[in-house]
Amino acid sequence: MDRLVPVFDLDGTLLDSDDALVAPFLALGVAREDITFGHTLAHECDRLGLEVQDYLDHYDPTAAEPFAGAHELLAGLERWAVCSNKHASSGVAELARLGWEPEVALFADAFGGAGKSLAPVLDHLGLDAAQVVYVGDTDHDRRCAAAVGCRFVWAGWNPRARPVPGDEVLRRPGDLVGVLAP
Repeated sequence: MDRLVPVFDLDGTLLDSDDALVAPFLALGVAREDITFGHTLAHECDRLGLEVQDYLDHYDPTAAEPFAGAHELLAGLERWAVCSNKHASSGVAELARLGWEPEVALFADAFGGAGKSLAPVLDHLGLDAAQVVYVGDTDHDRRCAAAVGCRFVWAGWNPRARPVPGDEVLRRPGDLVGVLAP
């Protein structure tokens, strides 16, 4: 069996982005405790009574930094992809700023307004579910993996990740290397 190809969520998995994601909402007058994670920006803005463009006008794509070890992990991967609910304009800008070049990067606009889905990522990669592992930090990420039948591992380096007993949890990005081996 060949090595598994990792597909990553971006925010909260590769990027320590909670503060960067929250800042525009705070600037627009939303209380921090009213802000939630793990779904599309359009959904969250609609839920909070905001316009997506107002949020984007306040978002700083230079504010989020990679989790410790993420750069090193990605530099050692032959193939990898991103599947994220992030708005494409900021996701593309962040990937470019960091010099990260995934084989495929699909953002919220690629999923027709619905939450992210791994199926189009697999199609772009030319792989089936048994050939990938999805790395994420939310229950939504786990459901995305389950929807296509691929392996899921938690980005346990994010303190906000909430795995349940029996889940596969990585403590640092470099731990993924052992998961990818045949």
